[in-house]
Amino acid sequence: MALTPLACVLLLLSMQCTLAVILKSANTKPWVNEFDSVELSCMIESISTTQPRIEWKKIKNGEPSYVFFNNEIAGDLERRTKFRAPATLFIMNATRSDTADYRCEVSAPNDQKSFDEILISLVVRVKPVVPRCSVPKSVPVGKSAELHCVEDDGFPKSRYQWFRNKEEIPEDPKSSPKFFNSSYTLNGEMGTLKFSVVRKEDAGEYYCRAKNEAGFSECAPQMMEVYDMNIAGIILGVLVVVVVLLCITVGICCAYKRGYFTSQKQTGNNIFPCSYKAPAKDDGVDYVRTEDEGDFRHKSSFVI
Repeated sequence: MALTPLACVLLLLSMQCTLAVILKSANTKPWVNEFDSVELSCMIESISTTQPRIEWKKIKNGEPSYVFFNNEIAGDLERRTKFRAPATLFIMNATRSDTADYRCEVSAPNDQKSFDEILISLVVRVKPVVPRCSVPKSVPVGKSAELHCVEDDGFPKSRYQWFRNKEEIPEDPKSSPKFFNSSYTLNGEMGTLKFSVVRKEDAGEYYCRAKNEAGFSECAPQMMEVYDMNIAGIILGVLVVVVVLLCITVGICCAYKRGYFTSQKQTGNNIFPCSYKAPAKDDGVDYVRTEDEGDFRHKSSFVI
């Protein structure tokens, strides 16, 4: 039975299709929690070459490095990776450093389309560590206060939740009757809780939770006390300090007047104005120092 021209064309096209290496993957964007295992799927859907060359490359920060070359595992995954025919990798005990792009490459010299590749992006999720929390111990009513929470090890980047007395603080205080009258701003990305005006009801035990897709961690609760400011006590304290300073000043002035701080070398230019001392009376006698004798003698006689 003779083939029509159309049938010949279709036969040729089908033969060309079978002479091509074609790859596919069950998951091109896998993720795994740190220290778990993950499969990098690379399946050969079509090939004619019986012994193709298979290579895996890890691409991180734009720099490629070999993972599977010459039928052997290489690089930092050498002891933690297994090769599964025909072209799949299985990573055990994944770490955060394994987060990267991985390229599966297959060369088939006997196929008309002799090369194909597939890119797989792996994300290793890291559970947050215990966050560092900062809570003021005591705040006066009507003043502002800031609470901080941060941790740097989690991947992807953690988001933060604040709790007071084991109850989550909502981002919008108006959404909860218990926090309706509170005046604060909560930033879940930065981990800050800022009170513009603290109320007595804001007192309590506060703690923070850092959370991402791999899990969460919490810091220990810390007590924040809110107290009333004693205005009368503050004024009284200031008055006591002023009275004490005045007493000290008067005492120093009286001591100078009585000559307790004077000396023979003092010229009379004192820093304390109250230390003025009246000059001695003139006895009518002038004294002159002689160069030879080095002592004093009368310059003139008594004036009558």
